[in-house]
Parts: sequence; C-alpha cells; structure tokens
Amino acid sequence: MDLGIKSRTALVCAASAGLGRACALALAREGVSVTITGRNREALEETAEELRKLTDVRISIAVGDITTDEGRAAALLACPNPDILITNAGGPPPGDFRDFSEEDWRAALNANLLTPIALIRATVDCMVTRKFGRIVNITSSAVKSPIPSLALSNTARTGLTGFVAGLSRQVARHNVTINNLLPGPFNTARLQKLAEGTASATGREMEEIIATRAAANPAGRVGQPEEFGAMCAFLCSAQAGYIVGQNILLDGGAFNSTM
Repeated sequence: MDLGIKSRTALVCAASAGLGRACALALAREGVSVTITGRNREALEETAEELRKLTDVRISIAVGDITTDEGRAAALLACPNPDILITNAGGPPPGDFRDFSEEDWRAALNANLLTPIALIRATVDCMVTRKFGRIVNITSSAVKSPIPSLALSNTARTGLTGFVAGLSRQVARHNVTINNLLPGPFNTARLQKLAEGTASATGREMEEIIATRAAANPAGRVGQPEEFGAMCAFLCSAQAGYIVGQNILLDGGAFNSTM
C-alpha cells in the first residue's frame, strides 16, 4: 500500500534506538524526510547514517534532551513545521510510589505529559493551516492496564491521554489527526531495564524474567520494534484521516478486554 506521505516531513523524538528508531525508519521507507532527536550525538549520528543507508530520503538530526526547552528548540529548528510529529521520551523509573520524591513526580510529568503537549502546541496550528497533519504519541499499555510498579508512568501518560482526547476532536475537521500508540512488551532496551530491576529485587535472571513474560503473552512472544514502526507509519498515512483520538494497543493480546 502506498501510504500517500512521500515528500512529507517528520519530527521523531527520542529516535536513536528502540521504538523511536523503528518509527523513523518506517516513515523514511515511505519517502518521508525525517529529523530524529536524541541526547547522545554519537548514537544519533550512527542511527542517522544507518537510516540513510536503508532509504533514499533526507535524514537529519537534532541533538538535545527533548524534555527541556533547549532540546525542543533545537528539534524545531532542525524541523520547523513538520507534517508529522512522533512524540516520545524515556519512561520514568519503576518503584513504590511511597518512595518517589516530588522531583520524581515533576520529572515524570514533564517528560511524559508536558513535553508532548509543548511539541503539539508548537506544531499543530501549522498543520491545521496546511490541512494535513499527523501526530502520534508513544505512550504505554499501562494507560489501559496500570502496572503497579510504574506509578509515575501510569499517572503522566494517562494525563496525556485525556489531553489528546479533547484536542484531537477539535482539529480533526482540518485533516489533522492525533492518536496514541500503546506498546506492551517490545524487544527494546526499556524492556531489559525493567527486567533488570525485577531481577535485582527477586534474585532471578533477567533472561528468565523476559522469557516468562513472553510465554505468558497470548502471542507467545514479545513484539519487535519493526512491527511498532509499521503501525506508526500507517497512522501517519493519508488513509488514516478518519482515525481520531484513539489509543491503539500493540501488546500481543496481553490486555484482556472485549472493548
């Protein structure tokens, strides 16, 4: 299927690895010129070079922490007025909510609620004027099924979900869509980090923890980043203009619900 987004521009946040990188690659393969952001210049340049070898579109980088004013300014300078925005930031650490400081809560809200809102605010009006825009927020399956050890993430990402539910319906008539992608367990560094935390707390091996989680999933495995990227690219397509304000789970069927 031709997704109808060739020659569009995209800003993909936190895309030097993992799900962000997968989204950037999927978009680039559709002919979209992509700007990727990240804090580590070396890792970002390495990823950009990999994407250039795999595609024939312009790949640019914006070095900086997207959760800061300076990082967002650098990203928007490198990719002003993108047609496509993929918001993404590292998830906050797990733990017991009783142990989190006020600063921990502020950092989580800044990264996973306020930063996406700031990026949307900076880009959505130009999308409305152009009569085309696609915004996809990478959040978490915890929005649908909260994970007790991820109280920081549960709280911040659910707040973003509520914000998107309102704004998405205000801009949809202008062919601007805003949706959320909710990953379950994917084969990324984030999954390994969470498994390491469980291993440290329980004395089990990290590999055993990941294997047990994969076996318990109805799909019998964890997801691959390429699968996530493909769904992201479709939500950014010309054909996806009637998908508005949705929370799309990619979790191998782990969330057990009829609705």
